[in-house]
Amino acid sequence: ICSNTDFLLALCQRVLSCFRALCCKGPPPPRPEYDVVCIGLTGAGKTSLLSRLCSEGTDNIVPTTGFSIKAVPFQNAILNVKELGGADTIKKYWSRYYQGSQGVIFVLDSACSEEDLEAARTELHSALQHPQLCTLPFLILANHQDKPAARSVQEIKKYFELEPLARGKSWILDASSVDNMDAVKESFSQLIKLLEEKDAETGRI
Repeated sequence: ICSNTDFLLALCQRVLSCFRALCCKGPPPPRPEYDVVCIGLTGAGKTSLLSRLCSEGTDNIVPTTGFSIKAVPFQNAILNVKELGGADTIKKYWSRYYQGSQGVIFVLDSACSEEDLEAARTELHSALQHPQLCTLPFLILANHQDKPAARSVQEIKKYFELEPLARGKSWILDASSVDNMDAVKESFSQLIKLLEEKDAETGRI
């Protein structure tokens, strides 16, 4: 009888353990959130990329005036992206919105004119050297790769002189297009890894 009692007790404990494992896990731990600033000239495609990442429509996209904020969800993190308008009248105020940023997304039109490409180069160089951004991870997207005139990542890398300028910094340069959002998501996942590494380093300090 004792043996049967012990067996039933063990069985009940096992069933209770399984029930707790299935039903009493509690809510999953919150995903870390990172504040990221997104900059680039008007027409680079910042708003379209961010809208697609948030599963929003892009049929009525208009250039951002001032700034907008989107919470872009990923499996292991949430990026609170502050997108700044790229018009000449707005660019001069970009630095007012840098405070509190933990990472930078710079979007450029890889199929733009030589004049606009030079302007994008100037703005990226300025951001890479800005006191509030220079130590942060950068994701640089050579956007509009679906256009026939698009320059390759290697051409952009050489023209922007990224190797000497960004040496010692955490940065990624990737091709992008709204026609290939899987690649864009992968680029953002790489940025999240850099943000996590930066976060871990700060924690150790």
